[in-house]
Amino acid sequence: MVVRCQNEKFSGILSINDTIYCIIACSNPLIMKYSQIISSLEESATLGIAKKVRELTAEGRDVIGLTLGEPDFDTPDHIREAAKKALDDGFTHYAPVSGYPALRNAIVDKLKRENGLNYKPNQIVVSTGAKQSLYNVILALMNPGDGAVLIAPYWVSYEAMLHLVQAETTIVNTDIDSAYKISPEELDAAIKPHTKLVVFNTPSNPTGSMYTREETDALVAVLEKYPDVFIISDEIYEHIAYDQEHVSLGTYASIYDRVITVNGFAKGYAMTGWRLGYIAASVEIAELCEKLQGQCTSGANSFSQMGAVAALNGDMSTTTAMRDEFLRRRDIMFQQLKEIEGVKVILPDGAFYFYPDLSAFLGRQTPQGEIIKDIDDLCLYILDEEGLALVPGTAFGTQTHVRISYAYATDILEDGVSRLRRSLEKLIPVEVNA
Repeated sequence: MVVRCQNEKFSGILSINDTIYCIIACSNPLIMKYSQIISSLEESATLGIAKKVRELTAEGRDVIGLTLGEPDFDTPDHIREAAKKALDDGFTHYAPVSGYPALRNAIVDKLKRENGLNYKPNQIVVSTGAKQSLYNVILALMNPGDGAVLIAPYWVSYEAMLHLVQAETTIVNTDIDSAYKISPEELDAAIKPHTKLVVFNTPSNPTGSMYTREETDALVAVLEKYPDVFIISDEIYEHIAYDQEHVSLGTYASIYDRVITVNGFAKGYAMTGWRLGYIAASVEIAELCEKLQGQCTSGANSFSQMGAVAALNGDMSTTTAMRDEFLRRRDIMFQQLKEIEGVKVILPDGAFYFYPDLSAFLGRQTPQGEIIKDIDDLCLYILDEEGLALVPGTAFGTQTHVRISYAYATDILEDGVSRLRRSLEKLIPVEVNA
């Protein structure tokens, strides 16, 4: 087939790649004017919905959002005091690109003490949030066309980051029957000759599921067969684990050199606004991330880093108390969600999310006579009908779920569950003619 393009950027007969680009560009002029990759990037669903809640609230609507993955606790006093002292001590200048030695040493000590991981300071890179840490690693590892494996449901930004580096992503779908965890057989089948990266997240955002040591052993046995595959181990929720042990993949000697451990301070220490994350990896990967960061943002916030040193070296009682409060909320909400007919939900092992399956309500009719076609429709209906904002599962790679954060006060959570129940009970089943 011969294709000719009328766009002034091209002339004559086009190659296959230019043909595809021409079709996209002619249907969406913005992609021609600006970056094709960025123009096609999806907005972060969690942040977008939170923004919508703020806008509706400003308009006077009675709206609550159970959307954000942010502890509703202030940063503990001893961490804030350390940052204040750092300001007084002159920590107001550029920090080293990889982080202050005091913080990198504290991270090394923490990883050994809490996770059984052996790293040296030159294997640590501190960044402006774990999100930047993840993106640094993906940019450092991936070339266009390299393969990556994601386990759905997955955190919203993984796929976006892989899209930005033009990776070819293989998505392995899990379900409620497996507690949203991948089996060794599924992992083995997902790894292709061009696969370079597998991304793990435990405890999981959005499901709250955790892999047991026995399950991790079996997955590592698969990864041992593929010596050219790197593994990101996203452990940002490690301190919010309730009923079982958190297992760090880097503790397995057979894959240690290929594991990049990503962590931070936002969740376990209620330090979301401090914007600090870090990686622990091989020296080669750490050096690549340092080189990249040096050309992008340079070192992370100076006095925040001193607060992070206090967090790692200080009393963990505030973290434990926060986890215990999340556990209490989890148990209350689980009982309430189970009582809503048609809602399928499992008890999360960690993090602070529920990920209920609401497939029973798709295809039903609203009181206004509209059909709920998909989970996005359902979330819009719940928001309009009862003023409750939830994150649709499409943001996490699934089509029938919603994510509910319980990082909110108990009265807000109970109000939210009541609104969810009322909105779902109003939906009318549609009879299908035989």
